[in-house]
Amino acid sequence: MSRVFNFSAGPAVLPEEVLRTAQAELLEYGTSGMSVMEMSHRSKDFEDILFTAEADLRKLMNIPENYRVLFLQGGGYSQFAMIPMNLMRNRAADYIVTGQWSKKAASEAKIFGTVNVIADSADKNYSYVPDLSDLKITPEADYVYICQNETVHGTTIKALPNTKGKTLVADISSMFLSEPLDVSKYGVIMGGVQKNVGPAGVAIVIIRDDLIRDDVLPFTPTMMKYKTHADNKSLFNTPPCWNIYICGLVFKWLIKLGGTEAMREINEAKAKILYDYLDGSKLFHGTVEKKDRSMMNVPFITGSKELDAEFCAAAEKAGLRNVKGHRSVGGMRASLYNAMPIEGVKALVEFMAEFERAH
Repeated sequence: MSRVFNFSAGPAVLPEEVLRTAQAELLEYGTSGMSVMEMSHRSKDFEDILFTAEADLRKLMNIPENYRVLFLQGGGYSQFAMIPMNLMRNRAADYIVTGQWSKKAASEAKIFGTVNVIADSADKNYSYVPDLSDLKITPEADYVYICQNETVHGTTIKALPNTKGKTLVADISSMFLSEPLDVSKYGVIMGGVQKNVGPAGVAIVIIRDDLIRDDVLPFTPTMMKYKTHADNKSLFNTPPCWNIYICGLVFKWLIKLGGTEAMREINEAKAKILYDYLDGSKLFHGTVEKKDRSMMNVPFITGSKELDAEFCAAAEKAGLRNVKGHRSVGGMRASLYNAMPIEGVKALVEFMAEFERAH
């Protein structure tokens, strides 16, 4: 077996230990006589998997009792619609646009009401995060929305916006469990798991109890109501059982490593290796202002599209996979998610140095 270093932004690298456990349990989970992929979602075995995963996530994030954890289908795109359907009671919301994913979320929300973009970094191609300390919050806005880590452009909102009492809603897909978060500062936290938690097919929503209500927008389908899923403990319909099982294994792996505090130290060390190289390189350059750089997603360029393409092709052959930048921005991008070992980052930097010497 020859595993590569996978720098994909998602679906992304998973911990090898988790994959080996899943491999060992593929034919039979515990003493059930069947695979997780075969068992009823109403069975005690699967309920144990689901409820243990929730308990472990609560432990990892120190989630307060007045928040519900929902395991849903549809990924981030579905949440772009579910959030306004469930929260936009005044038909207005404020959005902070710092990259492609918050831009897409704002565009989707316009279907349901008035979207006020109260901060935007498009003027510099989303290479920085605007000052969010004294925003002009819309009085009738139901919530303020952010994508806290922008996967495509590689920025992170490190100081949460001053929402002046309004509910903060955050997409944390690509930084999920990479560092500690104070859940109590948010009304809703959501993320697709395929970047930093598990296989594609699950969105996790952490939502404060008072935001789970019956008075959603009148045309909201039953499946798109948070209350539907909260009332049924994420078992209203058949959930993506195998994907949730893998997420649960990842949670246990993180707990064993020491939780999000330990993970932050590991991730900071990995990111420093790559950023230090970029800052000293004469060929490669980072594209994000230093104060706003993401630990998870590191975009960089040479300044030549031809050279970028040559580098990506050579990296693929060297077993450094998926370093090509998002199609909307080009260049390169290395995603350094929790499961990316530090050896992978060192190998990438060594290859970059070799490439630089040759060019």
